[in-house]
Amino acid sequence: MRGLYARFALVFIGLTCGILIMALTVLLVQAHRHFVMYQQQAAASADMVTFNAHLEQAIVQSVVWIAAGGIVLAALAGLYAAKRMAAPLMAMKAMAVRMAGGELEARTEVRGNDELADLAQAINALAAQLEKQERLRKTMTADVAHELRTPLATLKSHMEAMMDGVWEPTQVRLAACHEEVERLSHLVGDLEQLTQMDSPHFRLRLQTEDLSAITAQSVETVKAAFAQKEVALRFAVPAQPVLVQADRRRIGQILANVLSNAWKYTPSGGQVEVTVEHANDEARVVVADTGIGISAEELPYVFERFYRTDKSRNRSTGGSGIGLTIARRLAEAHGGRMEIESEVGRGTAVRICFPG
Repeated sequence: MRGLYARFALVFIGLTCGILIMALTVLLVQAHRHFVMYQQQAAASADMVTFNAHLEQAIVQSVVWIAAGGIVLAALAGLYAAKRMAAPLMAMKAMAVRMAGGELEARTEVRGNDELADLAQAINALAAQLEKQERLRKTMTADVAHELRTPLATLKSHMEAMMDGVWEPTQVRLAACHEEVERLSHLVGDLEQLTQMDSPHFRLRLQTEDLSAITAQSVETVKAAFAQKEVALRFAVPAQPVLVQADRRRIGQILANVLSNAWKYTPSGGQVEVTVEHANDEARVVVADTGIGISAEELPYVFERFYRTDKSRNRSTGGSGIGLTIARRLAEAHGGRMEIESEVGRGTAVRICFPG
């Protein structure tokens, strides 16, 4: 029997039995000694009343001293056991206090193989997750500032130049300002969508839909853009409809994000293959491209907000870095998931899975 319950039970049962056995042993030894002394003295004296009183007094004193010793021993043993058992909890408390003070790198030592060890591992995992989220929060704050600063700086410079008379407010320059405003609007809209999906009031309009038909519509929408870039777009579906409980508009939004990324990161002459599958009570849409791929170091972070593999933030090869975050949230809201496999120079495969 292992575990925290067994550990406490064995310790206290052992303490109780040990103290009782010790007390009984001492009591028996003392009683035997006093009876021997009583017999020896009784043989040499006829005053039995006095000897009986002495015997009673000796036995009572022995019981009192044994009881006092047992209580002291039990108290000391209990304090020692409590200290040993409370030590891991005190260490975890100290770690929690340090984390509350901002030391998210704090960790506690894991010992043994019981519930306390499991609790220590869970707290360490929580601390690691909090530390990761704190890093992501700081990165996101910097990224949001950058995403806002660039169009605002462009707008400011254009407007100042036109107000000072350096530039004429031509159609081309006004169009450039409008493009920056649109970029800001899209960023704010994406952030609003993330906020809505984090809200407990976010709901999908679920109904029975044919995943093949939704995917076909999304592929048809982007076909012209792929043809213009000279990227082959292939589409394969099973003969039978693939029925899922889904929000048609949201599924289209997921596919639009994934297909947009495939288009951006697949060079001319490349190929993107879209496949709808149904197997093992699961419906899947697989978008596989022959693009530039993603390194193994960056792959775990592609779903994080504002994360982009293009560190230069070149807007011709990437947006704000929120698209995949929204797509994964929407897939999870359907009870599904998104998976990505990629290799630099070989391409990327995105699997969007739904309960079938």
